[in-house]
Amino acid sequence: MARVVTRAEAKRLGLPGRTALEFASADFGAQSVTMRIVEILPPEPGASDRGPHVHHGFEECIFVLSGEGTTFAESGEYPLRAGDMILIPPEESHMTRNTGSTPLTLLCFFPVADIRPGTEELPISTIEKARS
Repeated sequence: MARVVTRAEAKRLGLPGRTALEFASADFGAQSVTMRIVEILPPEPGASDRGPHVHHGFEECIFVLSGEGTTFAESGEYPLRAGDMILIPPEESHMTRNTGSTPLTLLCFFPVADIRPGTEELPISTIEKARS
């Protein structure tokens, strides 16, 4: 059965340094997809960002709705702007930061209904070590 999920019904996630709303996942009856809209504000001194993380066994597809940012991954640094998409393969550590002066808004898709069991938060040094 089809279902509409409004912004007011979306699940607000407590991820550091960003606002994350989950619109589709097992919590909403999805069987094989998670979809989130994430907004990352321009950096402020002393603010905490989400550090690197990895998805075990599934990829992440990120589409930039607005703003500018950079995804830092084991394989390199990827500047992003509205209209760009980046595909993060399974097992690749990554993090995305706002590098502009306006909010960075991302549409994030995962091919699993619950990403929690396969997502691991990592120390900030993980990406630095992988790239040196």
